[in-house]
Amino acid sequence: MEYFAWCVMAAAVGMGLGSFGTGIGQGVAISKAVEGVARNPGASGKIMTVMLVGLAMIESLAIYCLVVAMIILFANPFTDTVVQLLSK
Repeated sequence: MEYFAWCVMAAAVGMGLGSFGTGIGQGVAISKAVEGVARNPGASGKIMTVMLVGLAMIESLAIYCLVVAMIILFANPFTDTVVQLLSK
């Protein structure tokens, strides 16, 4: 059972670090976009378009972290091997 506890911990830490990193990245991106619009209001459309594309790319990292965490929890390829080793 210790193996499964470590799987849960790995998924939790991975998702936590991934969310923390994407949160920081999105905050920095939005602050720089607002700064750019404040300096040059005429370029606000172009800045916002680039910012939204960048935010979508940053958010995809969090989705990848979630997918990896779900694989670790529910579709772990080593589960059968570990269960066989523990049953001996």
